Formats: sequence, C-alpha cells, structure tokens
Amino acid sequence: MRTLATLPLPSGPAVLDAVDDLHAIIDGTIAALPVPAGDPREIERLESALGAGEQIDDDIALVIATSGTTGVPKGALHTAATLAASAAATDARLGGPGGWLLALPAHHIAGLQVLLRCLRGGFTPVVIDVARGFDPADLIRGIDAIEGPRRYTSLVPTQLIKVLDDPNATAALREVDAVLVGGAATPILLQQRAVDAGIPIVRTYGMSETCGGCVYDGVPLDGVGIVLDSANADGVGRVILRGPMVARGYRNVPDHSAFAVPGEYRTDDLGRLDDGVLSIIGRADEAITTGGLTVVPQVVEAAILSDPAVAECAVFGLPDERLGERVVAAVVPSTGATIDPERVRAVVIERLDRSAAPRDVHIVDGLPLRGPGKVDRAALRRSLS
Repeated sequence: MRTLATLPLPSGPAVLDAVDDLHAIIDGTIAALPVPAGDPREIERLESALGAGEQIDDDIALVIATSGTTGVPKGALHTAATLAASAAATDARLGGPGGWLLALPAHHIAGLQVLLRCLRGGFTPVVIDVARGFDPADLIRGIDAIEGPRRYTSLVPTQLIKVLDDPNATAALREVDAVLVGGAATPILLQQRAVDAGIPIVRTYGMSETCGGCVYDGVPLDGVGIVLDSANADGVGRVILRGPMVARGYRNVPDHSAFAVPGEYRTDDLGRLDDGVLSIIGRADEAITTGGLTVVPQVVEAAILSDPAVAECAVFGLPDERLGERVVAAVVPSTGATIDPERVRAVVIERLDRSAAPRDVHIVDGLPLRGPGKVDRAALRRSLS
C-alpha cells in the first residue's frame, strides 16, 4: 500500500513547479490528490473527505475530486493505465500529440488533463493565470507561446463567449489545431458563432470518472462504448460509459452503484443515440416536477438560448404551494442586448410547451459556477428563492 499525498496546484505558471509530481502521476509512481494551492479551507475539505495521508492501493496514481451536485466531494480513482488510455484516445482523435495551453484550474480533471497530455507528449505546457478571471488578452499571448507540431487548448463555454466578443482573441484562437469545449453544455448558437469565426471547436463530454472528455462531438473516442439504460419511447435513457479510461471507483466508497460493473460508469445524465452520435438531454437528478409533469432543465435552456439576446441561462425549480415546483430561469444578456422576460417565456411555449415555460425570469450579470464551467443551480436556488 502507498500513501495518498496532497498535491497543491497553484493558478498560473507557478503550477509548472509541480512538473516532477505530474510526471510521477503519469508514471504511476505516486498517488496524488490535487488541491487548489492557496485555498486552505478547500484543501482541508478535500483532504478530510478523501483521506489524504492515508493508505491507498499501490496501483492508484490519482484521486481527482468530482464537482458533483451534492456538494459532498467524491474522489475518482485513476491508475496510470486509465490516464494513458485517455491520453492515447485523445491524441488519436485530434491528430497526434502537441503543445497545450492551460486556461482552466489545474486541480480539476479538465485542467489537469491539459497538463498531463502535454507532458506525456514531451512538451512544456503554457499556462495563463485565471485566478482573477479569464482575460482574452492573456489567451493571445499564451497561444503565441505554445510549442509543438500541433497546438491545443481547452475552454469552458463562458470563456469561449469572451473570446468571440474580442476580435483579436478570436483571430488567435483560429490558429490552433483544436479547442476542446466542455465542463458544461455548449449552446447551439455559441457553437455556430465559433464555427462561423473559423475556430476549430470540439465539443467534449465526460467527467472526472472518465478522465475527462471521452466523447467528442457526440462520437465516442476509440475504445469507448455507450449504453442507454431503460430508454423510453423517444430513445432517451440513462447514459452508461464503458472504456479503459473509466475510474476504478470512488475513494473510500466501495461498491458504489455507479461502478457496479468493472470498466463501466453509470452517469446521472439522460441521453439519446442517433446513428451512433450521443446527445445529452439533461440530468435525471435535476428534473423539475411541476403540476404533475416532468421538465428537464437543459431542454428548456436550449430553447431559451435559441434567442440571440441570451448569452447564458440556467433553469431550475423552486418550491410552489400549488404546483409542487415552479420552473424558474436565470438569464445573462448577450453583449449590448436587452432581454424581455415575456419573450423568454414565449420562446419556450413556442418550442416546447406552456408547462415548461419559466414562471419567473431573473436577469443576472453572471451565473454561479461549481468546478470549471458547471452552473451551480443550488446557489441559484438559494439566491433567488
């Protein structure tokens, strides 16, 4: 047995001081728990929940904290083999190893994988500091510094919006070989804006439990299988992911139902397969029951985001004496746009149904996030209830 070691990873270029430890994760010679350097409260929370300083199986190289909806961190257990399988599959899909620019927190799986893929390919990552927010000007300088025969980066949708609002950053991002976009669903209008601007975006789907993205543009990476459990008449079912990059399980949670079958991870996502292409419909654990009907927030969000005046939105349920729950939306206006709440409701009624239309529409400057790019619906419920 080895001991699980805390690995503080700072924001910005200082993270490269941990290169030796990152190589040790790749080689499988240590078991590391990445934590955000400079955040004592979060470090203590993760160390306590995930057993830092305690024994762990010899083949575990990484315990990566999830950013799940419950607020209680779980730690996905990865080996050198699961990480290697993920990197190889990514390289195969993107066209080969290359240099990477890190514009995400390094202690989450998406940011950590940027570093690990780059180092595995024999290149030094370029890192920009996002501790105080994402500045497109930093991205421009960072892209210029990427080395390697191919150049990659990874962004979340909110960062991509900022890039597209900056002509110089858009021009710079156009020159890389691939931009992985994940962490949250990428709205169709945002996808189209990026494609029209010539940015080579690749929409990714995955999670800490699968070493990050394992489905690119709806198509599983080599070695990845997708099963839809209990699919309904519309072909929508619970997504189960199979493959060599699936975690061994969760730290100190033996026999968790999500890992009931070795090599499989049962997600909380609802999806549909059309000619082998996966579409994520929403999350089973975020469905809203209103007036006896079930509303999937992500479906409503897609309808609202069809309005160019809306840059971002989040839909959630709040308690209602008559309906049980009422549908509520928080929307962020596009640059220079004005949002009409009645128009928001009308778009949903037109595209879906009156029962799915939000009864309350809150116009906000930004959405609270948990992890890189995921909307914190619990925080929205607290602030807007």
